[in-house]
Amino acid sequence: MSDSPTAPADARYSRVMLKISGEALMGDQGYGLHPPTVERIAREVKSVHDLGVEICMVIGGGNIFRGLQGSAQGMERTTADYMGMLATVMNALAMQSSLESIGVYTRVISAITMNEVAEPYIRRRAIRHLEKKRVCIFAAGTGNPYFTTDTAATLRASEMDCQAIFKGTKVDGVYDKDPKKHADAKRYESVTYDEVLAQHLGVMDASAIALARENSLPIIVFSLDEPGGFKGILAGRGTYTKVS
Repeated sequence: MSDSPTAPADARYSRVMLKISGEALMGDQGYGLHPPTVERIAREVKSVHDLGVEICMVIGGGNIFRGLQGSAQGMERTTADYMGMLATVMNALAMQSSLESIGVYTRVISAITMNEVAEPYIRRRAIRHLEKKRVCIFAAGTGNPYFTTDTAATLRASEMDCQAIFKGTKVDGVYDKDPKKHADAKRYESVTYDEVLAQHLGVMDASAIALARENSLPIIVFSLDEPGGFKGILAGRGTYTKVS
């Protein structure tokens, strides 16, 4: 096992996983990538990277292709899931390009071998990248169908000895019901893994929550639309829900 690095003076964690959905990259569009939005998220990542925090990322592929929707339309589930994994590689390459354009060295590490565009996943090499302060974007999920990118993020966070998973969403935490539809929705300051599973709170899918619980990995749910939110929470400010 690698030793987790010591947290920088102005951040509560030294190595974190940032999980965002593919939809987060499409801005107000209904599909695909919105370059200004990708750039905005890259700047959020850079602001945390500049604190000395080591960052892993997993990005979903739902802005390009969703395996579950494909299988619902009659496509074989395994094939649909592999197509979804390829979509995550496209998103990872877009984020890598954006991060490197602002001076953050980045590696895309794919669970499906595609040597021309990404490194294969080798745990010790990935940890070395983090120690050299490179952002590691883990693409292609776990490399297996039937597993979501939420599960992939939790798996990689565990393997990389991350101290927390930051789940960037459209809302500033976990609510008892959809705050966009219900004015009386209540936000939780903190919630347990078991409560998330029992109440179907929709933080992540059940297998990801179970894996996080098994490895005592806290999940911080926050709004990716809040400028400076990612950096603020690492410094102990801001609005979020902690699942632990």
